[in-house]
Amino acid sequence: MPEVPDAWSKGSTEAVQNYLETAVAALVAAAVALFLVEVVHRMTRRFGRRSLLLTELTDHAHRPFQVAATVLAVQFAVRFSTGYAVGESWRRLLLHLLILGVIATMAWLVAGLLIVVEDTALARFRVDVPDNRHARRVRTQVVMLRRLTIAVIVILTVGVMLMTFPSVRGIGAGVLTSAGVFGVVAALAAQSLLGNVFAGLQLAFSDAVRLDDVVVVEGEWGRIEELTLSYVVVQIWDDRRLILPTSYFTSKPFQNWTRTEAAVLGTAEFDVDWAVPVQTMREELRRLVEGTELWDGRVCVLQVTDATGGMVRLRALVSAADAGSLWDLRCLVREHLVAWIRDNRPTAMPRLRTELGDSTSNLSWQWVQPRRPARRLSDTEAPDDARVFGGSDDGDARSEAFVGPEETRP
Repeated sequence: MPEVPDAWSKGSTEAVQNYLETAVAALVAAAVALFLVEVVHRMTRRFGRRSLLLTELTDHAHRPFQVAATVLAVQFAVRFSTGYAVGESWRRLLLHLLILGVIATMAWLVAGLLIVVEDTALARFRVDVPDNRHARRVRTQVVMLRRLTIAVIVILTVGVMLMTFPSVRGIGAGVLTSAGVFGVVAALAAQSLLGNVFAGLQLAFSDAVRLDDVVVVEGEWGRIEELTLSYVVVQIWDDRRLILPTSYFTSKPFQNWTRTEAAVLGTAEFDVDWAVPVQTMREELRRLVEGTELWDGRVCVLQVTDATGGMVRLRALVSAADAGSLWDLRCLVREHLVAWIRDNRPTAMPRLRTELGDSTSNLSWQWVQPRRPARRLSDTEAPDDARVFGGSDDGDARSEAFVGPEETRP
């Protein structure tokens, strides 16, 4: 009878010793993993000072690599140091939890590595230069791919974690292999959401709209500030934000001022009296734009576009390097020419006439001869700043673009 307590005590001491060995093995494995990760981190930081990829790795992938290596090392240590408890429920539960941790941390590491690659690719394309259309296009596609990549990684991770549970392994396999069924169910449950997601992917790769594009939507002029899989944020010129679903840009018309290039044309229109000296006003417009840095030197045209209703409509067409400069230039043209007409040509200000004739309905202007005949320019003497389609290299190119190819005659 006295030997029973001794055997129990001996078994209890041996069990405690096994548990301590397991705990020590796990701690040693974690310490070794952290040490090796730190060595790799310092070496990468030291030798990667001139490499953007290595710099991004040390900044963004260090923490997930550290956690993933530690959890993986602890999992191996527990598995090989608990041979004495094979078949025990606590060992199965502990190893299962560690496996789930390994899957989650590995997914975190993969996502971090993909983000590093995307950031490295983005760094090659600068958007702070005047001609940044290609850079903005690549940036838009990379940002959309990043969001899609993270979503796919999360779905795959959840599927793999579910497959570790025998009772729900079918659910995990369904998440991974039955994408068609999942898509049908999701489409029925959230048609609007999936429609916006597909619209976001279409925008990213169709080049219809990009980050930093200047657009006019819903009567508002602004810049594409953020483009996600479900919505688009437009920063309006007065710093308001217009939030629109991505499907809006695939189903409704909108203006994109910077789709092909940042340089754009703009107009300023004036309703004036018939007494306006058009050529003199055209020369004043030319003098104005040549004296401001807002004008890019391409287009400066003043034309009479309408002459009905007792008024003459003049349209000043000017160009600028970007939409912001164009807005300021249009406002400057309006302000200056309004002041010029008021101060120098007051007779050209818009007015309504009432003419009274004599008893025979003769009007005074009918028998008053002009002091001197007005000089009329011939067709060949039309100045360059009176022609939109011609008169300059830019105008000739615009004319060819709108006329189209000549018909082939037999």
